[in-house]
Amino acid sequence: MLVDVDDEVLRSWLAGLDDLFARVAGRFGRVEPRRQARLYLMGLLAPLERKNGWQLAEAAGDATPDRMQRLSNNARWDARQVRDDLRGYVAEQLGGPGGVLIVDDTGFVKKGIKSAGVQRQYSGTAGRVENCQVGVFVAYASPAGRALIDAELYLPRSWIGDRARCAAAGVPADVGFATKPELGRVMLGRALDAGMPARWATADEAYGQDHKFRVFCERRRLGYVVAVPCSQSAGAGTGYGNTGSRADALAAAAPAQAWKRLSAGDGAKGPRLYDWALAALPIDREPSEGFERWLLIRRSIADPADLAYYLCFGPAGTTMSQLVRVAGARWAIEECFQSGEKRNRPRPVPGPPLRRLAPPHHPRDARRQLPCRHCRCQPKSTPGLVPLTPAEIRRLLAHLTSAATRPLGDGLAWSRQRRARQARARSSHYWRRWLIHHEMLL
Repeated sequence: MLVDVDDEVLRSWLAGLDDLFARVAGRFGRVEPRRQARLYLMGLLAPLERKNGWQLAEAAGDATPDRMQRLSNNARWDARQVRDDLRGYVAEQLGGPGGVLIVDDTGFVKKGIKSAGVQRQYSGTAGRVENCQVGVFVAYASPAGRALIDAELYLPRSWIGDRARCAAAGVPADVGFATKPELGRVMLGRALDAGMPARWATADEAYGQDHKFRVFCERRRLGYVVAVPCSQSAGAGTGYGNTGSRADALAAAAPAQAWKRLSAGDGAKGPRLYDWALAALPIDREPSEGFERWLLIRRSIADPADLAYYLCFGPAGTTMSQLVRVAGARWAIEECFQSGEKRNRPRPVPGPPLRRLAPPHHPRDARRQLPCRHCRCQPKSTPGLVPLTPAEIRRLLAHLTSAATRPLGDGLAWSRQRRARQARARSSHYWRRWLIHHEMLL
C-alpha cells in the first residue's frame, strides 16, 4: 500500500493523466475546447467545494465561467466516443478473467422541472421519492479495481409522451421509452460487443426480477447473480407466473448443513460475513449445455430472519464461493456512487463555525426583507452585491491558501462576479414576488 509520495511519483501521476487525456483529445475538433476539456478534467480531480461550471472555471484560472459553459453547452464533441475511449482504458487497466459487470441506477435531486427526465420518482441517493432525474449505470469491477463505464438517462413515460417538452430539454425526437432493465441490457450489450473481459453480471431486484434481462444474459452466455424478491418463482420457465416453488419456500426447506459462512468481500469494517445456502434449479432453455442455474440464499448472522435471494446462472461446476464473490461485487457500484457524492459534497473547514462570521443580513434572513402583505412600496432596483456568505468565505480562504501560485486578485474578482450574479437573481426573485403580491391585491 502506498503510504507516501514524492516528486517523482507525482510526476508519474501527471504523466498518466496526460496519457489518459491523449485518448480523448482527438474527439475535440479544435484546440480551444481540447485545452478546456483537460482543465475540466483536472478540476474534477481537484479538492473543490463543489464541481459546478463556475468553480471549475475558477480553479482553471479563467477570468469568467464562459469557457467552461461553452464546453458543456456549445462545443462540438461526441460524448459517446469519449465513453468508448473510457471503456477501453478501463479494460486495459482493470480487465481480468474475474471481471464483473454491475448494473444499477441512482437519482439526482433537482429543484426545477426543465431538466430532461425530471419528475417525482424514487431516488436511491435520497432514499425516498424526490423531484429528480434517474440515471442507469454500468460499472466494471475486478480484483484490480472498479470504475463506471457507461450510463443512460431514464426518461419516464410522462416525458416521452410530451414531445414539446422533450424538444425544449434537448431530447432527440427518435428517443423512445425504455424501462430501466431495457437500458441495462443495451449497456451490457455494448460492453460485451466492445470486448470487455467479463464473465459475470450482477444487479439488484429491479433488474433481477425482469425475465428479459436474465434471458439476455443467458443468450450472451454471460453468467449472472441477480437479486430477486422472496416471492420469486424458482421453477423452470421463471418469469411467467408461479411455475415452481417460491424462493422463500426453498430457503425454509434448507437443512442446517446446507448453510456455510462465507465473506462477500471486504467492507469498511472488515469482511462482510453471512451464512449462505445454494439450491440447484432446472434449466430448460438455451444455452443449457455446460451451464447451470441456482438459487443463492443469504442469511444475516445477527438476524437469521433477514434473508436475501439471488437467481444465478453460470458455467457448470461453479462453486458457491464464486457466486458469493459475484454477489458481493455489486457493492462496487455503490462505492462509485458514494465516491462521486463525496467529491461534490461541501467539505468542512476547521475552526469556529463559519455561520458566526456571516453578517446579520445573511441570505437566510431574506424572507424578512420581502414586502409585507400590505406594503405597496417597490423593492430597490439596484442589485449591487450580496453580503459575504459562509460558502463564499470558504472559497476565499481556500484561494488564500493557494495565493503563492495564484494571484489573490483573481479570487476577489471571482467573488465579486458570483455575488453580483446572486444579487441579480435575488432582485429578480423579489420583483416576481412583489408583482404577484400586487396582482393579487388588485
